[in-house]
Parts: sequence; structure tokens; C-alpha cells
Amino acid sequence: MKKLLLLGGSRFLLPVIRAAQKLGYHTITCDYLPNNIAHKYSDEYSNVSITDKKAVLETAQKLRVDGIMSFACDPGVVTAAYVAEQMGLPHCGSYEAVSILQNKWEFRRFLRENGFRVPMAKGYHKMEDALKDVDLFPWPVIVKPVDSAGSKGVVRVDSMAELRKGIEYALAYSHCKGFIIEQFLPRKGHSSDSDSFSIDGELVFTSFSSQRFDEEAANPYTPAAYSWPTSISDGNQGELTGEIQRLLRLLNMRTSIYNIETRECPDGSAYIMECSPRGGGNRLAEMLRYMTGVDLIENAVRAAVGDALIPIRQNPPCGFWAEIILHSRRRGIFGSLWTSDAIAGNIVEQDLWVKQGDMVEGFRGANEAIGTLVLRFDSQERMEEVLAKQDQHVKVGIV
Repeated sequence: MKKLLLLGGSRFLLPVIRAAQKLGYHTITCDYLPNNIAHKYSDEYSNVSITDKKAVLETAQKLRVDGIMSFACDPGVVTAAYVAEQMGLPHCGSYEAVSILQNKWEFRRFLRENGFRVPMAKGYHKMEDALKDVDLFPWPVIVKPVDSAGSKGVVRVDSMAELRKGIEYALAYSHCKGFIIEQFLPRKGHSSDSDSFSIDGELVFTSFSSQRFDEEAANPYTPAAYSWPTSISDGNQGELTGEIQRLLRLLNMRTSIYNIETRECPDGSAYIMECSPRGGGNRLAEMLRYMTGVDLIENAVRAAVGDALIPIRQNPPCGFWAEIILHSRRRGIFGSLWTSDAIAGNIVEQDLWVKQGDMVEGFRGANEAIGTLVLRFDSQERMEEVLAKQDQHVKVGIV
């Protein structure tokens, strides 16, 4: 029986665990939080911090694992690449390449040096160095940790007077105490955050979404909903697909699932914002399976242990789909979830992660979501109508 080491313990690992166990693999989850939900479903748990590369390597060697994977868990991606490379296990790319993709500043620098379209950006470890560079940037700017995901620590700064506070906020979420200041790019329509897949470095499945935000949330840059198809133009979808392929070849990436964020701007330009060799959070790969029938999760699991993949085809989304990330705008006690009768026929799945009486936090990052709602519509117009008036159809009761 093959052994698969899974880094992290969030609920986004549950479909990965199910897929692996269905294939007959022995699943081992690993992090330093034994009460995380994924550990209740894996076959074995190891209490080791996933940011400690050497400790995870020792654990993997001791357990004689056949593969290692970090899914929807950014802190574990570099560690997984390091362990796989050291042990000669199947891996998505070299430790060096993955390290570039996972560090927002190194990634921006790599893009610029290789002729990709990229916003003005610079990385720092010291606040004072950044404060000396205020004249470098067109305002407003985005400040974010170089090594966080799920929009944690991301803030828009509109003036020089607010920069110190923005940096402090970003640093609070950085493991390596590094941050990046980046030109703010206005978007045309919606930005995209969706999953893709490569086999031996060739991009065989690419997807784009419409990523939506709750402007009244504690962090208005945390994704609050997604819809498909995307609002990005066909021309820019083609350009971005070509540029993503070029990126994967330059980095000599191999077989992997990717979470990729892209943006189309009002002037018609398009940008690759993030490209991480892992499955995205917020159940994005599960949404793609609903829409296209393509199972990126099972293929990612198979790839992690070196088994043959099942066919992957570039199937277009069938219908009009939306995923609402259930959340509270403020800290409080969860009372109930209400959905209107008007969307009852559109609800494909409701997945609530809290119960009445549980304490919930304001929505500052993806880790503070309390569930998901999957919906399917017969038309783009009806979907847009519902999402534009979401508060009339979905209410999270907080007391």
C-alpha cells in the first residue's frame, strides 16, 4: 500500500483524503495542530510543523512515504518540494522553482526578468527601507506578506501616511517577516482565481473564474464568491494561457495542479498575479469537477505518488455556476443560515462548517469562512442578478 504524506489539516484536505483512500493509499496528515479536522479522517497523524523542512523530511523518511503533497495549504508547498527532491519522490518541480513561485517578491522579480507583464513591485524585510522608497510607487498600492495565502495580511494603502500601518498589518501574517509593496491594478470585470493542471510541464487544463468580494467584510480583499464562466475576454484568456505555459517551461515544472490568479485591466492588459503549485482553497477544484467533469483532485493525488493519471480534457463549464463563501462580517455567535425560496432550486450543495452557538470571526481571511454554497443557474443574467443582490438571498445570522 502506498503512503501519501499530506501537509496541513484544514477541511480543504478532505476531498484529497477521500480520493487517496479510494485509490487504496494510506494517508498521513501532518501539522502541529492535532485538533484540525483533516486528522479525524486520515489514516494516521504526525505532529510536526509543516514549515520545518528538516523535521518533515525526517518524518517522511521514517514513515517511508511514497509521495508528499500540500493541497490548499501555502505554508507546506515549499516544504513538500524540498522533501520530494531530497527523497527522490515524484514532485511538481524543483525546490528552487517552487520557492520562486511561493515568494511573492521573488515571483514578481522572475516575471520581470523574463519579459512577462508585471506591476511595479518591490520586496522588503525592514519597514524603514520601504518608507524610504515611497516615491517609487504610483499610489494607491497593495501591501502584502511575501509568503501568505488566502488574502491574509493583504491591505490597500491609499496614501504615504497610511503606509506604516499597512506594513505592520502585512508583517503580522508573514512567516519569514517579509512584505511586498505593489502597484494597485484596477480590474475590468472580475479578477480570476481558479485551478489548472500540467503534465510533464505541458498545460493540459486551464480555467478562469470571476472572483468576487464583499466590500463590507473585515478584509474586502478576501474572496467571498466565485462564478463561472469568467468575465475575462476570450483574447486575454488565450494570452494568459500562453504566458502560463511559458512560465511553467521556464521553471521546468512537471506534473501538478496549480492555483492561478489572473487579472484583466481596463486598458485591456492582462496579468498573472499568482501561480502556486497546489490546489486552491475554497473548494475550487471541486467546483471545476461539478462544471466540467474533470477530476483534478484525483489526478493530483495520483501524480504525488507517481501513478498513472486518468484522462484530462479541456472541457468547458456546463451551465452557469457560482460558489458563495459563507462568512460573517463581524465577530459573534453563529445563530443560523437563511437562504431565500427564490434560489432553492439553484442550490446544488450547502456545506455549513459551524453549528448554532459557535463563535465566529469577522471575515479577514479564507480561514475564517464558515461554509460554502454551490449554485447552478440556467442563464448568466439570472446568476448575476442573484450575486448582485446576495444579501437578499443568503443571510448569516450572528448574535
